[in-house]
Amino acid sequence: MPVVVTCPDCDGRAFTLDPCRCTTYGNRFLADADAPAQRREAYRSCEQCRGAGTIAYPCYRCRRRGRRRAQLVVTVANQDTGAVASHQVVPGGLDPRRDPGGQWVVNLASRVRDLAASVGAVVADAEAPSLWLDRQWRPDLPAVQRHELEAHAILRADHAPWRLVLGRSTGRAHRRPGRPAGSALRAGRPAAARPGRRGPPAGPGVRLGHPVRGARLPGTPAWCQDLPEALTRADVAHALTGIAERGLTAPARLLRPDSPRPPVTPVVDVDQLERRVLADCVDPADGDELPGAQAVWRDGRWWHTTLRPGEPIETLAEQPTGQVVRRVRVPLSRGYEPPDPTWLGAPVEWRPCPDCRPHHRLRACDCRLGGRPADPDCPHCCGAGLRPPALRCYTCGDSHRLHRTMLMTVTDLRHRVVHLTWQAGIPEVTPLVATQPNGRPVVQLPDRYRLGSWAAVLGAPPEDIRDADGGHDLDRDLRDGYVTLPWAGSDPVGEHVRAAGRGTAAGRLILVAAPPDAPPLPELLRLALGLDLALVVAVCDLRHNAGDPLLADGLRWSVEVKPRDAPVNPDDLPYRPSLAAALAWCVECLTDAVASAAPTDPALPIPVPSSGPRAIVADPVPELLRLAARHAGQAVTVRFTRAGCALHRHDDDGVRLLAEGPDLNRLW
Repeated sequence: MPVVVTCPDCDGRAFTLDPCRCTTYGNRFLADADAPAQRREAYRSCEQCRGAGTIAYPCYRCRRRGRRRAQLVVTVANQDTGAVASHQVVPGGLDPRRDPGGQWVVNLASRVRDLAASVGAVVADAEAPSLWLDRQWRPDLPAVQRHELEAHAILRADHAPWRLVLGRSTGRAHRRPGRPAGSALRAGRPAAARPGRRGPPAGPGVRLGHPVRGARLPGTPAWCQDLPEALTRADVAHALTGIAERGLTAPARLLRPDSPRPPVTPVVDVDQLERRVLADCVDPADGDELPGAQAVWRDGRWWHTTLRPGEPIETLAEQPTGQVVRRVRVPLSRGYEPPDPTWLGAPVEWRPCPDCRPHHRLRACDCRLGGRPADPDCPHCCGAGLRPPALRCYTCGDSHRLHRTMLMTVTDLRHRVVHLTWQAGIPEVTPLVATQPNGRPVVQLPDRYRLGSWAAVLGAPPEDIRDADGGHDLDRDLRDGYVTLPWAGSDPVGEHVRAAGRGTAAGRLILVAAPPDAPPLPELLRLALGLDLALVVAVCDLRHNAGDPLLADGLRWSVEVKPRDAPVNPDDLPYRPSLAAALAWCVECLTDAVASAAPTDPALPIPVPSSGPRAIVADPVPELLRLAARHAGQAVTVRFTRAGCALHRHDDDGVRLLAEGPDLNRLW
């Protein structure tokens, strides 16, 4: 049985008395967010604490139980063989060592390495946790006191009581540094930046930005120690993260169709490049340190520039306490703007968004959705048709511009890139394919407006095309070229352009047409069985809706790792457009799923799985497809465990168990 102790955060009361948020800003209605932190009094008119200064919150560390389990389990799994080894950390089983500062610490890196060696895996030492003991701990203390202090150290790390470290039989090769990521996308160039020594402690990083004046400068990650490491870790998918937010208000430009392709990347001296960037962090005029510097890749060469503070931007934010907090953000601007790339074309025409105001928070009210007139009795806008909502403008996504031309870039993130230009007002043959319940016609555009067709050109299934910024699934209307016209006779291409350009950066949408990087289902199933957990696979066959644009079509998948005895939730329906997407999401959330698989009851111990290499199981995908086709239109869920598998079907009245057996082939 595990060691159960009283929760030190709430002293067993299941709730805590914490300072109210109003004490952060003091007894002031208008407060500055950048004011120095100090002990402040409560806001007398606070809407949360009523001036008391403290609020009772449920204790989230013990989940309102008052007790916690002093146990930590570290599991190392070999993804190539399915071998699993675990080690549990409990009071009395620690082997602390003194650090250079004199504090006792339990470094689990050596134990993780031993576990990895036992399963034949290669893991990173950074993935091993460390436990810091209280300064009162000494080896000569009585066992009762030592175990109590060790239990408190374990409790400080129980936010993830079951930690999974994944490894492989051999280490993966890294990409050669010095080569910019995404040269052929023509979506801007990788920008390497490093703040000055007086700035925030962030290292260099690589991001893709828009090569037009007016776009926000790309941010940089803070975990790279030097530029070679940043270039080694950089890839196109990671560098594209946040590109829509950075270029939301940037002007749109076309691409020149006759421009030459990017030249072959020359060999770059990374150390010399880093020294140049660091030298640009100092103002040559007076020697003062600047906020940072950048090296921008354009037209086959690096352009160096300093970063200087721009005009401060002040924003006011209302707090739940009733206070108003003033925040001042100082944007950075380049001291020298590199020349425009040779492949940039003419500017794109646009018109202001009719449903938002650029310098105010007013947006179109919900009562005007669907082209309806403002409701005089609307409780939100009182008939004005505008209100200050918390979300972005539905019409333009807060870009405040409606472009007449959209530039679509479809890439496989390797070498193949397709650039498409959609321009409103071009007449196209659009047959009527359906009618909405409100009477609006639904038409379908030709193949050049169907992004799923271009994904097939790049060798990827249409369902695997997704947004490059965030990996969101593509809307079916954009994938298959369906357009719902606001009225008969309206411009279908213009409506298609407006739907595709909502919230895009600089009138451009970058899409990825490639299967996600995910292991096969048998490999993930072998790993889940080695951890003694359940792999829950749900599939719904909607392929009979392929010809109806008003209904979802194709196959919907979901793959999750759950506790062995967890029931099937009726609300857990499949929604991923492909099995590869579901597997990729499952692997991305695997460590969190294993941590949440620990029992919630502190009296129950955390499992300590251990197993040797396992043979790869038979691929269950063909049988899953047969089950889904047999129950077309209904979601079926199969739970795989060491004891066997169970088949469930989602009906209107809940989940129904259909069959259980040792093997999926023997269920029906």
